[in-house]
Amino acid sequence: MAESDLAGELDAFLAGHQHELIEFRRDLHAHPEVGYSEHRTTRRIALRLEAAGLRPAVLPKGTGLIVDIGGSLDDAPAVALRADIDALPIVDEKNVPYRSLNAGVCHACGHDVHTSVMLGTGLFLARAAAAGALPGKVRLIFQPAEEVPGGALDVLAAGGISSVDRVFALHCDPKLEVGKIGTRIGPITAACDKIKVHLSGPGGHTARPHLTADLVFALAKVITELPAALSRRIDPRSGLSLVWGQVSAGSASNAIPDSGVAEGTVRCLDDSAWHAAPEMLKDLIESVASAYGVTADLTYLRSVPPAVNESVSTAMVSAAAERVLGPGANTPAPQSLGGEDFAWYLESVPGSLFRLGTRRPGSVDEFDIHQPMFDVDERCIGVGVKVMAATAMTAIGSKHGPDSVIAEAGTADHVGSLGSVRASADGVTLAGPLLASYSPVAGP
Repeated sequence: MAESDLAGELDAFLAGHQHELIEFRRDLHAHPEVGYSEHRTTRRIALRLEAAGLRPAVLPKGTGLIVDIGGSLDDAPAVALRADIDALPIVDEKNVPYRSLNAGVCHACGHDVHTSVMLGTGLFLARAAAAGALPGKVRLIFQPAEEVPGGALDVLAAGGISSVDRVFALHCDPKLEVGKIGTRIGPITAACDKIKVHLSGPGGHTARPHLTADLVFALAKVITELPAALSRRIDPRSGLSLVWGQVSAGSASNAIPDSGVAEGTVRCLDDSAWHAAPEMLKDLIESVASAYGVTADLTYLRSVPPAVNESVSTAMVSAAAERVLGPGANTPAPQSLGGEDFAWYLESVPGSLFRLGTRRPGSVDEFDIHQPMFDVDERCIGVGVKVMAATAMTAIGSKHGPDSVIAEAGTADHVGSLGSVRASADGVTLAGPLLASYSPVAGP
């Protein structure tokens, strides 16, 4: 497909499919399912893809699926596009015809939009492949359980990105107007881990702290000194933040307790600092605790790594957006300290996560994600299809290599602050057979 034809082809496709995609999104919004329960959602996606002549493969746990489009040549470039399909355990408080019918469950993060965008992208790319206009392979990943999290790791374990050169995803952003996207090179979302520090000692009377171990004082030292010590042990540009959310110790004003607990979160924008954090925290906690004669035990619960957008992949998104949306559609995306399990893919292959504007132009509403009133201007679905499809075509069809893509995308002003640029992904790409084929189940 010639570059000059792509925008027109997408416009023509959406003229015939936009209504269907909006109705598909509304159906998902009315029937949301939380992580690992997305059985109806998976069936709806699979049946529509099969109707388009594709062969989706459901993930081993029974929800989420993968489908390949094109790629008959063994050496053809391959990219993956990922959408998350799960909802949140939040009450839907909107007064709309497509309000959630499942009590206490709502698509309050826009995953119904992500899924509908991916479906539309798949239908467009399938048509391009049938016409011989897809110069490589595109793998669509409809991932379950992003909010749990864990779904990304299931995709990796199933070989979902084996033989994939790059991976891309989008996320709704209600602060951006429809027609805009936000891109950023380097960290765009943070790691978000949980820690629990348990201190223990002999206990005793507050009148004689010198004859025992003053556990409450020691716990206070851990709480106050750990964040300060980390700021001197970690590069401040890493954005590492330790914040306590819960502290408990003792039950009487005149008794030194024999145990106490502090719990909090560790957020970080730098991949190296994220990997180093557990051992560093363990050493710091033990050094503080030993000074006051108490024993420390650290429980460190990993969640997701920081999502670090690779420079070339981000330039591809930027170039694709300009190609189909026109100049000025791309804006720098700010960093977020929220977590996103797309980061696990970026640990294995280069790629980029970008923001999709969902705000109605001129709106004074201040909806944010993860809120009961969250909704979108549904014209964003067509915008998402255009950018995702064009990104896939750009990534598999670049005739002059990555450097030319960067040149087409322009300067860093198009893709956000350079931040910490990772030119190539570290980690190991998981290999293995690509799942069992999908067995259709009748009915929605």
